[in-house]
Formats: sequence, structure tokens, C-alpha cells
Amino acid sequence: MIYLIGDLQGCCQALERLLQQLDFSPSRDRLYLLGDLVNRGPCSLEVLQRLHGLGDAATCLLGNHDLHLLAVAHGVRPPHRRDTLQPVLDAPDREQWLYWLRHQRLAVHEHGWLMVHAGVVPQWDLALTLQLAGEVEAQLRSPDHGDFLQVMYGNQPARWTDELRGHDRLRNAVNTLTRIRFCTPDGHLEFAAKEEAAKAPDGYMPWFEVPGRRTAGTPIAFGHWSTLGLMQREDLLALDTGCVWGGRLSAARLEQGRVAEVIQVECEQSQAPG
Repeated sequence: MIYLIGDLQGCCQALERLLQQLDFSPSRDRLYLLGDLVNRGPCSLEVLQRLHGLGDAATCLLGNHDLHLLAVAHGVRPPHRRDTLQPVLDAPDREQWLYWLRHQRLAVHEHGWLMVHAGVVPQWDLALTLQLAGEVEAQLRSPDHGDFLQVMYGNQPARWTDELRGHDRLRNAVNTLTRIRFCTPDGHLEFAAKEEAAKAPDGYMPWFEVPGRRTAGTPIAFGHWSTLGLMQREDLLALDTGCVWGGRLSAARLEQGRVAEVIQVECEQSQAPG
């Protein structure tokens, strides 16, 4: 069986309940985790250990919270007051977990679905999305990854153009793949709004509603947007159902490239989104 799973954010107990509900077997089934594996929940280290232990049975995408962990570990970003990453940072084998995390993906196209953490801008097609994700992945995996983390953060350039090169190109790719919710038709990103899709800032719209989006027709699965909740269309699947915020952890089972079933478990966590 093929399962896509929304944002965990350190909720290992909910993950275990979900795997039990799925009757998951690593020798038979495949999991795709849509990013934000860690942070805000109580068991980020345990989540990393559990997913690592699944080996090839689990494909994990990187979300903004996962990149935040890498940045904090390298002294690039200060911890946020609501972070719950210290057990990872204090672990005697922390370098193993940071190394493993750096070698995860930012975009995957398998079983007919493009999987990302947050989304894509209207100007990207499938091939460009995978190319840009690969460029960022190569930086994170390189011996000089610390230098990349130093320049990874920032809101500029806020709009994709084919002329972007170097750090600007990679930064825009990271912001799109891990942070996008709303954008303009020409791909200008908006970083502040976290409300549901109906409350787009003036001049902006949900990235998946932009007319003429070049990935239209390519089924896309994503997480990141907890206030959006579960959204299921023929070619669109949103799976961040706010587990860490007191909601549910969701998995979608694929059959022949289509969503056959959505399975959810309750989560005991309850925090204010942010």
C-alpha cells in the first residue's frame, strides 16, 4: 500500500497510532511524509529515530520546521521560544540525525503525484519544480552546507524569474517549496498570512487557484497549511490537518494513482498555530 502523510511536527505518539491503524508493514507498504517532521510537538527526536528506522519504506520531505532545525543546529538561527528541538540538539548522536535530515527530499514525483511540503508558484512546471528541488538538495548534502544555510533565509527575491541565479535562485526555491500559501498571478510570494484560503490578502490568492498554473493537471499533494485542513480534489490533496494544534494526523491511501481512502487519528497536542 502507498500512503501519504501530513505534517507530524514531533507528534510521535500520533504517528504510532496511525501506523497501527494502517496495519503498516515496512516490507509491504510505502510512506511519503510531506514535511515538517519535527518541532512544536513533544517528540521530535523520537520521530527522527522512527522514520530513520523505516529505511526505504519511508520517503521524507523537508518542511520549513525541518530546515529551521538545521539552521539552529548550525548557529544560523536562534531558537524560537516555542521550539521543542532541544532533545535533538542535545542528543549525543545529534550529528547522525542532522546528517540524515540533510539527505531528505524537497520534492518527489512518484505514483502519479508531485509531493511537496508547501506548494509551487504558477510559473513552475513539473520538470522545473524537480530541478529546483534537486539544486537545493545538493546544497544541503554538500560539505559546504553550513555556508548555504547562512544565506538560505530571507524574503527576497519574492518573485520567481528564469533569470534568477546563485543564492537568490535557491532562496526563492526554498521559500516556495516550504513556505508558500498565497501568491499573485505573476508568482509574487506573500509570507505573513496563515489564514484559510478564503481570507487571501488583497491581490493574492491560494497558489493552487491561480489561473494558468503550469502544474495544472499534475496531481499535487502538500502539507504546511493547517488552517486549510483536509482538501481533496482530483488533482490536489492537502494533508496538514493540524495534528500538533490539537487536530488530527492524516494519511491518504493511493490506489492506481488515485486517493482511495483518507485515514485520520486524533492528536493529543494543543498549541496555538504559529
